[in-house]
Amino acid sequence: MSKLEHRDLLDSGVHYGHIAKKWNPNMSQFIFMKYNNIHVIDINKTLLHLQEAASSLKNLARDGKKILFVATKKQARLSVESEAKRNSMPYVTERWLGGTLTNFITIRRLLKKWASLEKLIKSDTFNNLIRREQLTVERKKDKLSRLLYGISDVTRLPAALFIVDLNKEHNAFNEARRLGIPVYALVDTDANPTNVDFVIPGNDDSDKSIRLILGYIGDAIAEGLMERQKRKNDSTTDMPVEIGTEHIGFEVSRSMQGKNTNV
Repeated sequence: MSKLEHRDLLDSGVHYGHIAKKWNPNMSQFIFMKYNNIHVIDINKTLLHLQEAASSLKNLARDGKKILFVATKKQARLSVESEAKRNSMPYVTERWLGGTLTNFITIRRLLKKWASLEKLIKSDTFNNLIRREQLTVERKKDKLSRLLYGISDVTRLPAALFIVDLNKEHNAFNEARRLGIPVYALVDTDANPTNVDFVIPGNDDSDKSIRLILGYIGDAIAEGLMERQKRKNDSTTDMPVEIGTEHIGFEVSRSMQGKNTNV
């Protein structure tokens, strides 16, 4: 994994929390001090919790598990999409559709509808429609594309969720908790970290802060995927090579028959 120093967190503004009157008391364990009526996050705890979360996510990736990234706020969309695509992980950066996890059958139905609309647009039938009907079909397809693009390849529930801004993504968080899916989250001083499996205390409003945290998480997942691929390659290399219907090991032992060998 890439190496992070305290200076990196400070330079990215990870330690800046919200104004004191907006704080959530459950975040008190992660707050270092109050300065000019702003809560300052303890970056020692941020670094420790970030490393623990990254190590856990690396193990999930190494085991071939899928991690769903969720961040619909403007500051986080590009970073989340970039890191998720880099590691071929699903993501949601537009509106969270209610029931994405708890009513996954409906989401699969919407994915099929999106696919059928794309197929229609490419067919001759679409060309025979009047322009107004064509526009209606295209708008429906574009809307589903924006909402579902990041989860278009999802065939089963994810092994974990990574959330940026718990307050904004409370619906995703609640659905994950209901299903017992582990939640990893970047949590600011105005949010409630209770019931989050892996809390990363930090600024979830700054683009630089979000980009730094997600970059580190993305590197950890990428490393886990590389280890998974290496393990696959090693297992393939270790398989016995056959000559016709006989293994090489048997051919060697047979060639030694009749020769004097010392035991």
